[in-house]
Amino acid sequence: MHKNEFRDNLSKYANPKEYDETYKSFTADLEFIKAQLAESQQTIIELACGTGRLAIPLARKGHLVYGVDIDAGMLKYAQEKADAENLDIHLSVQDCTLLNLPIKTNFIYMTGNSFQHFLTNESQDALFVSVKRHLKPNGEFIFDTRNPILHELLHPDISEEMVEINGEMTKVSSREIYDPLTQILECTSAYTSIKNVYKDNIKLRYTYPLELKRLLHQHGFELVQIYGSWQKTEFTANSISMVVHVRLK
Repeated sequence: MHKNEFRDNLSKYANPKEYDETYKSFTADLEFIKAQLAESQQTIIELACGTGRLAIPLARKGHLVYGVDIDAGMLKYAQEKADAENLDIHLSVQDCTLLNLPIKTNFIYMTGNSFQHFLTNESQDALFVSVKRHLKPNGEFIFDTRNPILHELLHPDISEEMVEINGEMTKVSSREIYDPLTQILECTSAYTSIKNVYKDNIKLRYTYPLELKRLLHQHGFELVQIYGSWQKTEFTANSISMVVHVRLK
């Protein structure tokens, strides 16, 4: 059994409502997934579904969504939002590398660069084994991950700014350090206001394009396309993202 490397990497998600508010206006990934599903109503799986930013509007369109996330607080907030609209969504707290759902599907997706939470080769392998086990033949898996742009990663990023958080002016001190041996970026932020002082941190694994292609081939997936964004721009060395569309062979 591989070591669970997720539970100590969740402090960024401690306030689901605030997290939801921060990202609610981002819809490019949702539009991509909607277009991929077209008008047919399907049973689909969302990995690392968080507060339901995609799952809820897809359920609204008539898809039966099975959403999983390792963070119980995020899922609780997603369930509250779904209940407020009387939407039928199946949400469960699960580790995506040990996925255990009662269905197989033609379509699984994971957005928000969640692939970067799989910090080791072992957990990346386990993710693809889990996905494969829940896909029907020729089923599709779509996910995104940040493209490692080395000249940016190799320079430590240390910054300080004043932002408004929950109506309070807060000093945010951030530090990002990349380890080229583990390919992990460690991001630490400290928040200081009159009422509050707290910290959070997150570790993010960067995977290189050829490394990713080998991983897909190893697990029996064929690459349909890599895009440079959810808007389907061409993937280049300077693209911020890799949006990866694969099909089970």
